[in-house]
Amino acid sequence: MSQTDRLARIRRLLAERRAVSRQALLGALEVSPATLKRDLAFLRDNMNTPIVWDRELAGYRIDPTQTVGAQIELPGMWFSDKEIHALLTMQHLLANLDPGGILAPHVAPLLERLNALMGATRQPADEVRKRVLIVGIGKRSAKLTHFEAIGAALLQRKRLIIRYFARGKGEESEREISPQRLVHYRENWYLDAWCHLRSQVRNFAVDSIRRVQLLKTPAHDIPDARLDTILGPGYGIFAGPAVHTARLRFSPERARWVAAEHWHPDQHGSFDADGHYLLEIPYADHRELLMDILKHGRHCEVLAPVALRAVVSEELRLMSEPYD
Repeated sequence: MSQTDRLARIRRLLAERRAVSRQALLGALEVSPATLKRDLAFLRDNMNTPIVWDRELAGYRIDPTQTVGAQIELPGMWFSDKEIHALLTMQHLLANLDPGGILAPHVAPLLERLNALMGATRQPADEVRKRVLIVGIGKRSAKLTHFEAIGAALLQRKRLIIRYFARGKGEESEREISPQRLVHYRENWYLDAWCHLRSQVRNFAVDSIRRVQLLKTPAHDIPDARLDTILGPGYGIFAGPAVHTARLRFSPERARWVAAEHWHPDQHGSFDADGHYLLEIPYADHRELLMDILKHGRHCEVLAPVALRAVVSEELRLMSEPYD
């Protein structure tokens, strides 16, 4: 039995009984008196567990009158070695999605407790982080102050005034928005919000927000079903209600990879007799779809619609011309 499992067993026995004798603990854990002494000291010193020896009851018990730092202990928050490693791995993933952002300050106390527990296991926490490598390609930075204000507005259901830089037009504008949901998509963060300037649901890249101000005004809430109707049908982040259907054919060489990929919730794919993979996906805006098509080069052919095929052909023509 690992020390982490022994600590959990001790804590459970103390919670179930008024007091637990030293002999009962030794028998349940199957350890030496010296090991039991170290475990009890670890619980007191590292886990802030107020364990005391009660002479009248002739056993150990939890003293409810002693404070546990500034934290509130949650019943049952004890984990095995595997569970702790899994939690720390998830924390490592979270740190890459939320580098010092909305969740980091709230996760920190739990992380400290997990690191303390990891000190009792055979593998240190740093080993978990070293063995899980996350490589972000195309990730853009978002200012922490903006992230915190956006998170507060989302959770408190308040409006924001933002100064937004639209990269497509190269223009800045100021607008009042009601945040609806935060989306992490392809290494970057986007904010779905009701734009009071345009009276429409719009999608804002968080890293393009130059300035943000949290208002006290209640946010205008959009039902989830309506958000999904407006933003869900299209392809990628450029979603919208005017949906077309793209029919793509991939070479047999590339088909083995594309057939296993998830492009859209409503996609339809099938193999033909020659081993080509035929993929049908809805889209509202061709910009992101165009990039995904072009990355496959000659291995992807646009069968329909004609307008999308023309856009791809024109892009290929321009790519072949020398850049001035």
